[in-house]
Amino acid sequence: MASPQKSRLGRGLGGLISAAKPAGAHPLPAPAAPHAPGYLEVQVHLVEPSPYQARREIAPEQLSELAESIRSEGLLQPIVVRRHGDKFQLIAGERRWRAFQLLRLKSIPARVVEASDASAASIGLIENLQREGLNPIEEAQGFASLVRDFDLTQETAAERVGKSRASVANALRLLSLDAEIQGFIAKNLLTVGHAKILLGVEDAPARTILARRVIEEGLSVRTTEKLGKSAKVSGPSKGPGRARGLAPRDAAAVESVEKRLASHLGARVAVIHTPKKGRIVIEYRGNDDLRRLMEKMGVERADPI
Repeated sequence: MASPQKSRLGRGLGGLISAAKPAGAHPLPAPAAPHAPGYLEVQVHLVEPSPYQARREIAPEQLSELAESIRSEGLLQPIVVRRHGDKFQLIAGERRWRAFQLLRLKSIPARVVEASDASAASIGLIENLQREGLNPIEEAQGFASLVRDFDLTQETAAERVGKSRASVANALRLLSLDAEIQGFIAKNLLTVGHAKILLGVEDAPARTILARRVIEEGLSVRTTEKLGKSAKVSGPSKGPGRARGLAPRDAAAVESVEKRLASHLGARVAVIHTPKKGRIVIEYRGNDDLRRLMEKMGVERADPI
C-alpha cells in the first residue's frame, strides 16, 4: 500500500502532467509515427538535458545496470519532454535517455507535453523524489531552484512537489552548511540527523572539525549531539594571536596554523605565539578522546589515566 507521502507525490506529478497538455501535431524533425496522442519516437540526438535537473551525479554503474535492463526488457516508461526550438528538452527521464545513448540507440519513446519552466522543473523534481534517486543536497537544491528561479514561496514550492512546508524549509537549511559538509552529506558520509546537529554549531571551524570527526570515528547522532552541545558551550576561538598584539600578517599566520592543526587532529587547538616563544593548547574531552589524539600524533600512552 502506498504511503501518504508517495500518494501526495503521485497526485502532484499526475496533476502537473495533466496540466501540461500534449503538444500540437505540427511537423517534427524526422520522428516516427506516434504510438498514441502525445507519444512519439524522438531522435535521441535531438533531446537536450533539462537546465532544472536536480540530480547532479549519475553513478556509472547504475547507468550500466539500467542500460542492460533496457537492452533485455525494453523501456517500460517513456521519457517526458517538451519542444525547445527544433529540439526537445527533457522534463523527466534523464537516466533513461543517457542509457539509450550508452546503447547507441537512435530513437527513444517520449511523451511530448507543453509545460512552463516552473512546471517542467516541478515534474522533474517530483519524479526524482518518487524514485528516491536524489541525495539530500540534490533535493535541497531542487527546492531552492523552485523558490529562486520561479519566485515561489516555500509553501507554494512544497505544494508543487507534494511535501510539507516544514520539510522544504528543513531541506533548504542544509544549503547554509559549508560546501565541504554538503559534500559529506551528498556522499552519504553524514546523515540528515547529523546535519541538523551541525547546523546548531555556529563556529564554522568547530563545525567542520566535528563533521570530520563524525566520519572518522563513525559517531552516532546521539554522540554527535553531545559533542555539538559542548562545542556551543566552548564558543568560537578567541584568536590568541591577535590578543597578544601581533601584527595582522603574523596573526593571520597563527590562525592558519591553528586551523591546520585543528583539521589534522580533529580537535580545538589554540596557538599562543610570541617572537621568542609560544605554546600549543589542544583541547580534548575525556580519556577516549585523549587516547585518540595520542594515536593521531603517533604517541604511545604507557600509563592509563
